[in-house]
Amino acid sequence: MTLDSRFTPGEIEPRLYEGWENAGSFACDPDSNATPFTIMIPPPNVTGSLHMGHALTFTIQDTLIRWRRMQGRDALWQPGTDHAGIATQMVVERLLAAEGKDRRQMGREAFLERVWQWKAESGGTITRQLRRLGASLDWPRERFTMDDGLSAAVKETFVKLYSEGLIYRDRRLVNWDPKLQTAISDLEVENREIKGSLWHLRYPIDGEPGQCIIVATTRPETMLGDTAVAVHPDHPVYGALIGKRAILPLVGRSIPIVGDTYADPEKGTGAVKITPAHDFNDFEVGRRHDLPMPSVLDRQAMVTLAEIEDVMTAVPGVADPEFVRTLAGQPRFTARAAIVAELERLELLDKIEPHTNQVPHGDRGGVPVEPLLTTQWYCNAGVLAKPAIEAVETGKTVFYPKQWENTFFAWMRDIQPWCISRQLWWGHRIPAWYGPDGTVFVAKDEAGAAAQARVHYGRDEVLVQDEDVLDTWFSSALWPFSTLGWPEQTKEVARYYPGDVLVTGFDIIFFWVARM
Repeated sequence: MTLDSRFTPGEIEPRLYEGWENAGSFACDPDSNATPFTIMIPPPNVTGSLHMGHALTFTIQDTLIRWRRMQGRDALWQPGTDHAGIATQMVVERLLAAEGKDRRQMGREAFLERVWQWKAESGGTITRQLRRLGASLDWPRERFTMDDGLSAAVKETFVKLYSEGLIYRDRRLVNWDPKLQTAISDLEVENREIKGSLWHLRYPIDGEPGQCIIVATTRPETMLGDTAVAVHPDHPVYGALIGKRAILPLVGRSIPIVGDTYADPEKGTGAVKITPAHDFNDFEVGRRHDLPMPSVLDRQAMVTLAEIEDVMTAVPGVADPEFVRTLAGQPRFTARAAIVAELERLELLDKIEPHTNQVPHGDRGGVPVEPLLTTQWYCNAGVLAKPAIEAVETGKTVFYPKQWENTFFAWMRDIQPWCISRQLWWGHRIPAWYGPDGTVFVAKDEAGAAAQARVHYGRDEVLVQDEDVLDTWFSSALWPFSTLGWPEQTKEVARYYPGDVLVTGFDIIFFWVARM
């Protein structure tokens, strides 16, 4: 046998890896008598490619799994990829745009066929790279979060949680991407430092000519939807105005001045305009004080007046409904300029200060995110978080390094309802159907929903399935057992769940780790 004069990794490593894979060197054995050892791969996005973080965490996982194999353990390192709802849909939409096509013109079914075609042709980059890295994954067990089996697990979980009251519909604020036309998660929002302005606006006191309260805002375009002014109860000047009312400039609506500790006496003027439908903090103030919550920006971030038309009132020198009506349909920042100019004309603009602000942007759409009041599906994360918190508190689940427990607890102990619906086409479609009167029927399939509707109405009715899909993290959260065949009670579920070790980045402790 003649040895090559030099080692050429690009030629030798693929041959060695193929030999290992063909020999079943990486395979677990559910029928083995050996003690099992399980690592679930954090499923990378099907659209992705390996980066340094992957290289680090996969190398650590590979080291652990090979070590346990050498010790004689029945080791499963579960491979697979995530369907990456919004990322994948964007990739395919860009391809269609290059061809002069639009998904809405294609229709849902044709578009989804195109996505599956793309996945078959181009979605395997990251798994090829994992092989190139030498990762000893059990490839015959590879799973994808949109596989039939995993889809069954998603439906089973949704129906179960809905029946227990832990999944429900609610009208709340969400991060809305006006470009992508969908709610997005906090993980998909990035704050960018923007040099802008802080506008100080005069709100006349109702019934007290010549008196006003000055509010400071970075978003004058949302003032059309103001329903209160908040001041701190201990404010040395404005505290005396609590209980009185102010006239909302331009609109003419009479709004209350409320006392709330959210208003910081040391920040701005100490008085805060409250727009519950377009600011997360204002939304909470609105709930505490039972304020109306009219939306004045639509899903395209254009001005809409439908919810304030009946409260607009002409007030000489303060409000002109006809001017406000000229704003209808204008983009938010165009409307901002017009509103500021009109306030200045009316001498209701006290001053403008330079101001650097952290403005949330969609990480994929690239445009400022709009807090928007919409009806979405939610999961009661507070109830589901309790056993996860207990597991860490009692040492059943251990973080390395231990300091990351603090991050986990900070998120989990102050957890908010989880918005699980997305206005996309690619993903797990929500298993809910609506009757002609809007009654909701949740079931694993249309036949089950139809049976519920028949009981409810006493006859057959035409049902329409919810158009939305589930947040990608919903299916990812089921990964440790859905990949093993659950909801079927398979021997793999009994043997390999729960896993022994999870190696992942700190950035998804809340978004993925905690939700499992």
